[in-house]
Amino acid sequence: MNYYERAKKYRAKKRLGQNFLIDEGCIQTILDVSDITKDDIVVEIGAGLGFVTEKLINLAKEVYAIELDEDMVNELSKIEADNLKIIHQDILKTDLSQFGKNLKIVANIPYYITSPILAHLLGEIDDLCNKNRQSIVQIVLMVQYEVAKRIIANESSPSKEFGPLSILAQFWAEAEFIKKVSARSFFPAPKVDSAIVKLTVREQPLLKLNNYSFFRKVVKGCFQTRRKNIKNSLMNAGFDRNSVEKTLSQLNLDENIRGESLSISKMGELSEILKENL
Repeated sequence: MNYYERAKKYRAKKRLGQNFLIDEGCIQTILDVSDITKDDIVVEIGAGLGFVTEKLINLAKEVYAIELDEDMVNELSKIEADNLKIIHQDILKTDLSQFGKNLKIVANIPYYITSPILAHLLGEIDDLCNKNRQSIVQIVLMVQYEVAKRIIANESSPSKEFGPLSILAQFWAEAEFIKKVSARSFFPAPKVDSAIVKLTVREQPLLKLNNYSFFRKVVKGCFQTRRKNIKNSLMNAGFDRNSVEKTLSQLNLDENIRGESLSISKMGELSEILKENL
């Protein structure tokens, strides 16, 4: 199937971050890692011209294709399938719990709103009862390559990669890097490469904490001034000097290390002890 010939009939809208996936091998990889069965309900985010949608309807029980662009909705409407429902709506304004339980998400999302979409799907660190996350079992994402590295990063990764996005994704899901995807796999070709990432949603958060909202503030504090050491970063975020110094001492942490040097679990320990010391 010549996806390139089909895609070039349409003018992609830069303001919506549209780049149509035309690589049949990559489409198949998305389908393979999604492991969709006839019992599954799939929500496709950013269905576009329907190249992935056409495959999903043959695999899943139901497919909900969410698309913001009216022109793309018109194209999707040409697909004849009883198990396809097209939702003309902004994903950030969509309550996914309305589609059922154990949803599998497939998404080729605009790069500029990757973080907001992930937060919408998973909920923030302290959003323990997020309806979307409680309805989802798995998310397969096509994202910018640099963002994919951030999603799976840990304290051993290059410092610019590990940060709040890493913690958000891994706090609520097991993150797996699947495949790097060349810019040539899209039309029009973006200026950067992409990657496929798989998130398997956790039934419980990665850490059991006494105060998740406080942990979220600590995470923000550790990363909002990356050039500062952890002591100064936390103080700059409004935490009391004496409490910070006492906490770092109790954890045997050097005051001059930076937040990205701490594992998620160590950051959780820091949060719990710092809360007690305030």
